[in-house]
Amino acid sequence: MPRLSEVIAALDTLWPPERAEGWDAVGTVCGEPDQEITRVLFAVDPVREIVDEAVKLGANLLVTHHPLYLRGTTTVAADTFKGRVVHTLIKNDIALHVAHTNADRADPGVSDALAGALDLRVVRPLVPDATDPEGRRGLGRVCELDHPLTVRELAARAAGRLPATAQGIRVAGDLEAVVRTVAVSGGSGDSLFDDVRAAGVDAFLTADLRHHPASEARAHSPLALLDAAHWATEWPWCELAAAQLDEISDRKGWGLRVHVSKTVTDPWTAHAASTETPNAMGAPN
Repeated sequence: MPRLSEVIAALDTLWPPERAEGWDAVGTVCGEPDQEITRVLFAVDPVREIVDEAVKLGANLLVTHHPLYLRGTTTVAADTFKGRVVHTLIKNDIALHVAHTNADRADPGVSDALAGALDLRVVRPLVPDATDPEGRRGLGRVCELDHPLTVRELAARAAGRLPATAQGIRVAGDLEAVVRTVAVSGGSGDSLFDDVRAAGVDAFLTADLRHHPASEARAHSPLALLDAAHWATEWPWCELAAAQLDEISDRKGWGLRVHVSKTVTDPWTAHAASTETPNAMGAPN
């Protein structure tokens, strides 16, 4: 069986840490380099539920998309939420490795997995990585549909194919407008509106769309907006990443057992629909 250092070296070929954004915190959070690795669990969030799942599974490596400590810390005391995560990992000999914006920009990366889940054909990156001469890496993806759909039908496809969450899919735009091209970006995407407009697509599917950027985007053009839960847009990457590590394991004869967590770690747990049709009664007095 491989050592942790060997597995991390393989993961770093998929998602080189130097390709992460400067503000990001990627790489190995804890783990002994010489530790033998037999079972790996992939998940979006390094939260207590996921760590408990790794313990129960008998995993000795947890790979997450989101960092545990993005802004640094002065303590890993066990009476803090994140400190308890660290203590549980170390006590159970579980290493933690993070691939965040380096996985976003990879080829294939987070947005490729999102496009694949929606059966979209990737044409090019939305924001190309200037260091990639082949023009395949970068943030987001510009995609084509296999056949035109209405905004309503595209939203229904997203709701049916992404993991179920309390939020579901929020939509801004004409539900009967025809969509042939779509930009997608896993995770928070409203910083990419200028790039989306420049791409000339019919719709943009991402997560965490805020009021003012969305309102301004709609004022600029008839671009349809589809806003999914952050966790749901990034979870398909876990399956892609697990398949990539499986292929490496087979090629190297490691015999790793690779798993994907299906635990929903989206923080929102319920949704109460408005009782009136939007715009039917106007704003409350």
